[in-house]
Amino acid sequence: MGRITEDLIRRNSEHNDCVIFSLEELSLHQQEIERLEHIDKWCRDLKILYLQNNLIGKIENVSKLKKLEYLNLALNNIEKIENLEGCEGLTKLDLTVNFIGELSSVKTLGHNIHLKELFLMGNPCADFDGYRQFVVATLQQLKWLDGKEIERSERIQALQNFPVIEQQIREQEEAYCLKRAKDKEEAQRKLREEDENEAKERSHSVFEGQSPFSVEHKDHVQEGQEGEYNQKRFKDNEDDLEFWNKPSLFTPESRLETLRHMEKQRKDQEKLSGKKKKVKPPRILITEDGKALNVNDPKLDFSLKDDEKRNQIILDLAVYRYMDTSLIDVDVQPTYVRVMVKGKPFQLVLPAEVKPDSSSAKRSQTTGHLVICMPKVDEVITGWRQTSESGTSPSDSSREHTNQRSKRIEKLDVDPSKHSFPDVANIVQEKKPTPRRVRSEAKIIPSEEDPDFEDNPEVPPLI
Repeated sequence: MGRITEDLIRRNSEHNDCVIFSLEELSLHQQEIERLEHIDKWCRDLKILYLQNNLIGKIENVSKLKKLEYLNLALNNIEKIENLEGCEGLTKLDLTVNFIGELSSVKTLGHNIHLKELFLMGNPCADFDGYRQFVVATLQQLKWLDGKEIERSERIQALQNFPVIEQQIREQEEAYCLKRAKDKEEAQRKLREEDENEAKERSHSVFEGQSPFSVEHKDHVQEGQEGEYNQKRFKDNEDDLEFWNKPSLFTPESRLETLRHMEKQRKDQEKLSGKKKKVKPPRILITEDGKALNVNDPKLDFSLKDDEKRNQIILDLAVYRYMDTSLIDVDVQPTYVRVMVKGKPFQLVLPAEVKPDSSSAKRSQTTGHLVICMPKVDEVITGWRQTSESGTSPSDSSREHTNQRSKRIEKLDVDPSKHSFPDVANIVQEKKPTPRRVRSEAKIIPSEEDPDFEDNPEVPPLI
């Protein structure tokens, strides 16, 4: 059986961007809701509320909905009209096919001065003699009853005969209440018998050392026991057919019994067939060896652009235009980018290493797309002095050439004391900074054998 929860309301309020405090229309039909609760606290601005085809047995917790104009409670288990005095703006009330037998409870709707339409067809009270005249005379603000317009002459006649009609309605209500009390007692007796039978079945199954219809029992059925298994299943089908062919009373208890039977049949079918609820495994984003995977669970269109002019990578992700930004979470890593859209991951491996701290993410004001700009890591290795980006002198190019050559040699894992190299004298390794010492800059001395070598006063002397 269902309950009204915040998550249920949010799932049914996508037209309002899942915001519930300003919600004006809410549909919670066919949710097997048994109790009307929380709505008057969470959705004070409601104007239209659909609650048809549920199991609600009492009208409650709606008196604070001052702006409510239309309330649909058709096909529920309501037996009395009550607790609607606070709905000052109520103009239409639908109580079709409920179990209202106290017709006199419509007098409580006299406080709803704006009520114009009322539906009570399909209720036990609609079969009372004088039902329509009683309602027309009691609720003089009504314009329509059960979809039929109330004429002025009809209201005048109903008011003239009201004392006699009221007495008839009171006698029929008393007879209905006595019958209803017997129906309740019979329903409680049947419920106790069903509980006792279920308890006996459980105790019998425990005595045999196994639960009835268990998955383990089915999995280990031997060939000699298959006939017994099929016989049990056939018997269940017969019981189900007998239940549906048995006549039942038009009461809230019989409706609840039907739903309990359907739920029991569903569970038994799952056990008999050995079906288990499939738990969806968590999405793997990073493999065990640390490799990031490309994932697009939200199924969004995207484009990845390498902007060489600005030395950055741009990801354009087509998120929903009217989606709240609070439902989007961006995580930029050096080798991949991950975006969580309403809890669903979008992950893309980048073609080059980027700077996460310098990256930015913005929503486009025209398309609503998410645009993520990720600057690439600068792989240029600078010498003892920073090279300017605009224009280089021959001496700068000479030093850069020597620096690159020195870098290649430094990477070799070779002991210079055991080997002789013609260019060893040209290699000056950069010293790493040590605590409490002045950091020394790398000094790269070009060789005289280098054809590009020339006297340069900016090169410091060799020490």
